[in-house]
Amino acid sequence: MRAQEWTGVVTYHGEGPGWDPATGQLRIVDMLAGDLLTFAADGSGAYTRLRLGSVAAAWRPRRSGGIVAAVERGFALVGADGAVTVADELWQDPEIRMNDGACDPAGNFYCGTMAYDTRPGAGTVYRLAPDGTTSVAHTGVTISNGLVWAPDGTFAYYVDTPTQTVARVTVDPATGRFTALEPWVTIDPADGSPDGITLDAEGGVWVALWGGSAVRRYAPDGTLDEVVEVNARQVSACAFGGEDYRRLYITTSRQDLPDGEDPAAGAVFTVEPGVSGAALLPYAG
Repeated sequence: MRAQEWTGVVTYHGEGPGWDPATGQLRIVDMLAGDLLTFAADGSGAYTRLRLGSVAAAWRPRRSGGIVAAVERGFALVGADGAVTVADELWQDPEIRMNDGACDPAGNFYCGTMAYDTRPGAGTVYRLAPDGTTSVAHTGVTISNGLVWAPDGTFAYYVDTPTQTVARVTVDPATGRFTALEPWVTIDPADGSPDGITLDAEGGVWVALWGGSAVRRYAPDGTLDEVVEVNARQVSACAFGGEDYRRLYITTSRQDLPDGEDPAAGAVFTVEPGVSGAALLPYAG
């Protein structure tokens, strides 16, 4: 299966795709530009940009309207009118930034961090509760990336990219802390490194492969059963959207690439893989 280029090069470091059910639009982030891109509902690929800060790491819809986002050193709320309200910074170290996140079924928004120089163990996963309080869910990670909950909320899939694994994580429902991480799928470095992930309606896990020019689907038992080829090397994340969530949208990155190399990097790709996804879990705050 091969994804088609849906847009031209629209990002330097595209990430965080997701379908906003309130507006019927795809949103992604141009992470290191600090921008949220919202694509027109007509499917034309036209888009608008909204600056969230120096970094726009991840976003999710809010049940009350608008979205929640992770910015360089904390969280922000974006109203339906585009007004951005940034909360107090969670840390002061300028060498650490937010990277990727998702909501659990209870409506908490989790986002993990990494060091700009990717030094091992510098990252932390934070949880933003619906009442606006924050707590630490997990520590000692290097590049905190894909995170998605099973529909029943009993566990989540999680990626710390340098481990080359997608892990199954159990979470203490009272504290939000990760209580156990068990490797579920291991990826050969020759095939790329796991980055963003999403679930389909059948429980399959779709994994973007940074450096691998592909997105892979793993069945619920961990068996590799589908590969989507992408005409860009640095594949960063994927999410379902469109009518009945039957279309998979894929972001790519130009980060650290010389001019002229990998010319489609930074574009958004799309494919209909024959299975549908589900709506993003929203933030309840």
